Amino acid sequence: MSTPKTALITGASSGIGAVYADRFARRGHDLILVARRNDRLQALASTITAAYGVRVTTLVADLGSEAGQASVAQVLANDPSITVLVNNAGIARLAPIAGGDLQDAIAQIAVNISALTRLAHAALQSMKARNEGLIINVSSALALHSMPISAVYSGTKGFVLNFSRGLQQELAGTAVRVQVVLPAATATEVWDQSGVPLSALNPEAVMATDAMVDAALRALDQGENMTLPSVADAELIERFEAARTALFSSTNTGKVAPRLLPA
Repeated sequence: MSTPKTALITGASSGIGAVYADRFARRGHDLILVARRNDRLQALASTITAAYGVRVTTLVADLGSEAGQASVAQVLANDPSITVLVNNAGIARLAPIAGGDLQDAIAQIAVNISALTRLAHAALQSMKARNEGLIINVSSALALHSMPISAVYSGTKGFVLNFSRGLQQELAGTAVRVQVVLPAATATEVWDQSGVPLSALNPEAVMATDAMVDAALRALDQGENMTLPSVADAELIERFEAARTALFSSTNTGKVAPRLLPA
């Protein structure tokens, strides 16, 4: 009898994580749901079990803490059934960093960078050994752009994008995949504590959560490794990637650019 496949999803108690949980259960995966709010996890687990009949385990963990990160990493390292990791947990604190709360900046780095990296590292040990697995890292369109209030948040999501790109190259030639997803504004609870309420955004620019996840999963099925669910012009993405690659290649001259030489 084959080992059942399990998806571990962080930030699963609401929003994007909860939709990913539903969709992977629909695809026949057992689930390990990770979040801080036990009541929300239990309610979601009951709903998914009733709907799909899969096994759902909940794990209460604060990924902003050392203990929380360690507990989830241990599960990833020791459960051979885990073939999918959705690194979705993240926080946003949108405010200028100068004169702002330093703890807000540190908290974003802890969850958006440290936890994501640690969990990917833990998952990859067994995924590479089995030559099977999928990691979905949820970044943001703000990985490509920064605003006066998003220096730290954009910085953390830029890390997720480049970390994912590096992993994709590291895993080339294996059966382990990494997809990085860059949603624009999405209707989730992350806005509640961000400093910018959802009501302040143009409703026409906000994507429904289920639509975002479904688009990202369709992109995954179509072979996309970097997905911007709201970008209609695929050639725009291709041109961006080509320009980025060309710019990097142009740095490898070993010489100072003529415009920067002494007059």
